[in-house]
Amino acid sequence: MPRTIVPTEPAGTLSDAWRTCVGTGRFNLALRRDYQDSLALAQRDIGFRYIRGHGILHDDVAVHRPYDAAGHRGTAYVFTYVDQVIDAYLEIGIKPFLELGFMPSALASGDQTVFWWHGNVTPPRDHAEWAQLVQALLRHLIDRYGLDEVRTWPVEVWNEPNLDIFWKDADQEAYFRLYEASVLAVKEVDAELQVGGPAISPGADDWWKPFADFVTARDLPADFLSVHAYSSGPAQHVPFGVYQTLRAPQNLLDQFARPREILAGTVLADRPLHITEFNTSYRPDNPVHDTAYNAAYLAPVLANGGTHADSFSYWTFSDVFEENGVPASFFHGGFGMLAYRQVRKPTYHLYAFMARMGQEVLARGDDHLVTRHAGTGQVTVLAWQPVGGSESPEEPDRHEVRLSIPAPTGGRVFAMRHDVDETAGNAWAAWREMGRPASPSAWQLDALHEASEPARRAFSLPVAPGADGGRVDLDLTLGRHGVTLVTLDPVRDETPPWVDDARIVARD
Repeated sequence: MPRTIVPTEPAGTLSDAWRTCVGTGRFNLALRRDYQDSLALAQRDIGFRYIRGHGILHDDVAVHRPYDAAGHRGTAYVFTYVDQVIDAYLEIGIKPFLELGFMPSALASGDQTVFWWHGNVTPPRDHAEWAQLVQALLRHLIDRYGLDEVRTWPVEVWNEPNLDIFWKDADQEAYFRLYEASVLAVKEVDAELQVGGPAISPGADDWWKPFADFVTARDLPADFLSVHAYSSGPAQHVPFGVYQTLRAPQNLLDQFARPREILAGTVLADRPLHITEFNTSYRPDNPVHDTAYNAAYLAPVLANGGTHADSFSYWTFSDVFEENGVPASFFHGGFGMLAYRQVRKPTYHLYAFMARMGQEVLARGDDHLVTRHAGTGQVTVLAWQPVGGSESPEEPDRHEVRLSIPAPTGGRVFAMRHDVDETAGNAWAAWREMGRPASPSAWQLDALHEASEPARRAFSLPVAPGADGGRVDLDLTLGRHGVTLVTLDPVRDETPPWVDDARIVARD
């Protein structure tokens, strides 16, 4: 197998689009301890900038509160839960990416709902009252957190209106009316607040041109564009779960690129593009989300997605998520990169590995990304076994990556290697061997935490002279569906001359 020669000079800068935003279950769930502990862990290890989810205007957050009692009639806007959640977000260094939805029942024009928690998906019975609600929310946030801060929070109008489960009859004209009322309301509060949409699902490319025509004809703001991306096929249902085919990872990158291709030449061509949801499967009960395969599948997407989008938000950070009701088992194919009780899945480790990459990109390949930290000179290598989706042959048990990496001339480098694959760093595999307990006991939960730890190994490698300076040969053998992080630092040898490790056990 030939060795890839990694250049000495950077070819560019690694985009942070992969961690600009992360998805979450509905807004109200942020009040739960498991949710808060999981998000704090993700912020410690990864450090997302924004968080986006549904339901800030849903009845269980109780913002919109009509009253008629004792001769008094009107509408109160109550922010008790909004404040608790956003305070908690900001305390751990993450900002809200505000999605306007779903419709408060007292303002809704119908009773169609989605999900176990009954998010109302009908247009407002009064668009002026809807605009007042939006403005009340934003003015409260500005009063509490300051105008300069709230100007940094994107405001997205609705969620997947092209699907009739999320917007009554998938009525495009009705969505455009909602969009107009919403963006004008936002800009009336402050012209520099950032608002956009249309938050459409995969397969809705026929919405882009009408949306561009509408905002152009009506001279409406669209400070950013948003769209979702998933790569799975139709659901094959079983009790409490589904199986689905998967297209190749390149399909996700193609979806990221598609809006700008379609909108080239329109007034929206240069707008920031946010993929406000993406994952392999669009189902919260597909076991692929729990596997090492999911991490290997997404590795090239995280490495290259910033080429096409300003952000792409993994859906979601935690299994504290209830679209289909309360999950029936500890591992249940949930969207989260974290299972309950902060048990880390392989995809979580992929993100944590990415968080340790440097700013300077030295090399990209089908199975690797090599970066360097500008300040310290540390070289970081992310390697993965390529996977091709359901139509590709089954992956082998081993995958080889061979790299020649630049290093300071002379001496050695210290390497620290972290591995996740079908056996290492894989709590789901351990849970399966346990017999798939629906509600793990205390000792089983401890075992799952231990099993979720990546395999780690420390070693050193010699630096050999090369035509362009020192070189280190790094040969990696990855396990099936493996993702590996290796950090490389020069060794400064401070071993005293009298040290002889061979004498530790005092043999002749």
